This record gives sequence, structure tokens and C-alpha cells, in this order.
Amino acid sequence: MRLADFFSSAISTGIKNDLRGVAAVRRELKAKQKEYDALKDDEKEYFDLQTLENPYADSRILYGQGDTEVKGVLVGIDIEGPEVMLAHAMRQRGDCIDLMLGHHPEGSAFAALHDVMEMQSEILGRMGVPINVAESLMDKRITEVRRRLHPVNHTRSVDAARLMDIPFACTHTPADNMVATHLQRLFDRKKPQKVSDVLSLLHDIPEYKDARLTGAGPQIFIGSPKRTAGRIFVDMTGGTGGSKDIFESLKNSGINTIIGMHIGEEHKKEAEKHHVNVIIAGHIASDTLGMNLLLDAVIGKKKIQVHACSGFRRISRLSGTSRK
Repeated sequence: MRLADFFSSAISTGIKNDLRGVAAVRRELKAKQKEYDALKDDEKEYFDLQTLENPYADSRILYGQGDTEVKGVLVGIDIEGPEVMLAHAMRQRGDCIDLMLGHHPEGSAFAALHDVMEMQSEILGRMGVPINVAESLMDKRITEVRRRLHPVNHTRSVDAARLMDIPFACTHTPADNMVATHLQRLFDRKKPQKVSDVLSLLHDIPEYKDARLTGAGPQIFIGSPKRTAGRIFVDMTGGTGGSKDIFESLKNSGINTIIGMHIGEEHKKEAEKHHVNVIIAGHIASDTLGMNLLLDAVIGKKKIQVHACSGFRRISRLSGTSRK
């Protein structure tokens, strides 16, 4: 499978599972084309042409050629310097590694992480939050994240991959879309009555079972097992955590329980203030679930070896997928 095809499949799968809906993503891509067409020639040099086909700025082929044949992939939640050296050592040993695939963004994808956060406004709108409120709160949060990311040394891992000549890509929002959509559909279908029922459904998922063994499984951060779960919102995609001021609007829109990957102290205090139940499913476990679902869709039953590292555990829901 060519690297270009592998990555293109990951992006298209992410679009199909985008909580905003495919039509909304297509509108975004159309708007990007109009934005590009309106630029002067000297401005087009700095325009990211990938945004005309890929709506997720935090997901990129960071190093490598599209025609590279991929027969083995080293997959990790984070691919940084140590994982690049690991891939090099494994290659020296004779393992087939044609691609390093990280979940969390690096390089230009990390620098542009804030760009994907705008999708949170539309997702919140679909959950009943007035779009003007969602956009106003998210604009402030996006600015905060952009300022925080600006001074970061983004290219360290990509430089290491280049020097070792190992192709490198990351799929952040596509994998997050997979886990968010998977869990939202699960809860919408099962309609758990109590917070404890929500927890039980999570405990039945293999990735969360594994996380419980290492002490990082799903936990109730706000609320109690006996509380009514009510309407559930799976908040697991859109770059990084949104505004801490959104909980009042979520409560007013009828959301009773939020399922997230992680939550900061300031966000937790605001959620408590508005009596919203919060279950943290687990960061690495949720990322692992998203990556597994994405790999199942991209690889299918192709004979591609998957070497798991950096917190990732390969759990295929398909037969015939090679795993290590």
C-alpha cells in the first residue's frame, strides 16, 4: 500500500466519521478553495495547499514520499526522538518499518493544532449550544492555544526522522473523530440510565479494559455512580480542550453527562459549578481506541505489519491483520 494512499484513506475515513457531518466538512473545503483563489500570487506561496483536500491541519505526512510502499508500520501515541531511534534500531534488527505513524501531531501539524479547534463550535452547535455562544467562547480559547504553541520547537521529531530517513506521518483528528463517533453512537443506542451504566459500557471496551490494568482506566471525576446519566456528550475531538466557560451553555442545552479524554482543574471547577457529570475515559486509552478503529478502516485485511509502541496497543476488530 502506497504511503499516499494510506494517508489519503486515513483522511477520508476521518471525514466520514466527523461529528459535524460530511456536508459540513465539504463546505469547509469549498471555503478554503475560495480563500485560495482570492489570494494574490505572492500570497499563495505561503498557503497550505493540503488544506484544499485535507480539513485536518493537525494530520500530515511529515517526512517521506507518497510512492513509498508501506508493508510495516511503527504506531505510537507519540512519535518523538526516542521512537525514531527505536524505529532505526528495529530496522537494523531486520523488522519491516516503512512508516512511523504517530497519533499526536508533530512538526507543521503541531504548529497548526489550533486550526482544527474551530470544528468544536459546529459540534457544540449540533449538541444544542447557540452557535454564536460557541464561536465566541472558542475564538478566545483558540487564540490562547495559538499563543502557547507558537514558541514550541515543532520540528525536532521530524528532523530526527529525516536524518534517519524514515517516513513519518501523524493522524490526530481523524483518529479522534473515530473514537468520538464510535462512543457517541454507542451511548445514543444503549441509552444508559445511570452514570454507573455509562462506566460499565466503557469497561466492556478492550482498550479501556487494558487501561484499567495499568491504573489509567475510566473514572468518574464529577458526579456519582447513582446519578442519572441523562443526555450524554462525547467530547473527544477538535484538537485539544475547549473553553472552560462552555459548561453553562451545555447544561442549558440539556447535556447532563460529558465523556472526555482528560480535564484540567479550571474546567473541572466550572463543570462542578453547573452540576454536569464528567466521566474521564482516559487519554491514552481513548487515543488507542481511535487509532485502532482508524487502522482497521485504512488497512482492512491487507497484510501490513503493525508494531505498537509509545502507549499504543494494537487491538484489531478485523481478522487477518498482522500485529506485534
